[in-house]
Amino acid sequence: MATLALVTADGPATAQTLVPPGNVHAEQPPIPGASSRRTKSGGTTFDAKYRKVYRLLKTDAKLRSKIKEQAAAYGIDPMHMVGAIVGEHTYNVDAYDRLQTYYVKAVSYLSSKLHFAYEGEDVTDFIQRPQFQTCADQQGSDALWTCREQVWNRDFRGKTVDGKAFPDNRFSAVFFQPFYAGQTFGIGQLNPLTALQMSDLVHEVSGLPRLDAGNPNQVYETIMEPDLTLAYVAATLKSAIEAYRDIAGFDISQNPGITATLYNTGNPEERAYFLRTENEARVAEGKEPRLPEENYYGWLVNEKLPELQALF
Repeated sequence: MATLALVTADGPATAQTLVPPGNVHAEQPPIPGASSRRTKSGGTTFDAKYRKVYRLLKTDAKLRSKIKEQAAAYGIDPMHMVGAIVGEHTYNVDAYDRLQTYYVKAVSYLSSKLHFAYEGEDVTDFIQRPQFQTCADQQGSDALWTCREQVWNRDFRGKTVDGKAFPDNRFSAVFFQPFYAGQTFGIGQLNPLTALQMSDLVHEVSGLPRLDAGNPNQVYETIMEPDLTLAYVAATLKSAIEAYRDIAGFDISQNPGITATLYNTGNPEERAYFLRTENEARVAEGKEPRLPEENYYGWLVNEKLPELQALF
């Protein structure tokens, strides 16, 4: 394991532990069976899918320029964005051959009126239930929708409330996937709940209109349109870096494999709190704090980083 270095924090934390570049794990952590089955059913391989997204990045100078522009606007290394895009298109969906195809697909999916609902209950009505009153004083879209997701997990997920049974599944999967469960879209493969969380930050930095859960077509257009979604990819990664800085005391800004892992798993604030609690216990026992670790998805990003960096 690499030697750790303490650096002075610019943010609210008093000190940060710098997470150096590279992987903690010598070998790639196990890839989930669902990803393997999806790839096999498509008659392809992970390596072929990686090469396809790599080729898209290599041949499309406009896409590389857009990535660099958005990374600069949000103050992050473009490799964080590249890592997220590469991971999604290697382990989730195949990349299209040309950026233009993403624009075409965006138009094709938005021809009908979409709804964010579960069994006829629109999400805008659902969040008016009294359980969500605890979120009323949250400031900003990220804090607000994160709070609502926590309420879902605590009070509704897998439970029967007021005579209505709710699935034991993620908030985003139950209410925010009007096409079919498990589906994400666009070059960033964002889900609508993540986009809603990042709405205020993107509005402040990029000047894009704030998103409204009552207007699913607007949300999906934002996710699927490359000129809009890349700002949201950058904002999501910036927020993860800040969460680990401010909550867990780790500077992950030099390790795209870690940010790619958080992009894949979601809930960076919750994971940062968990890591902080774990490390406080470890220190109390006289043990070394545990570094943030990459998963299978982030491991590939760090492994391929030299050839991805060469493109930029």
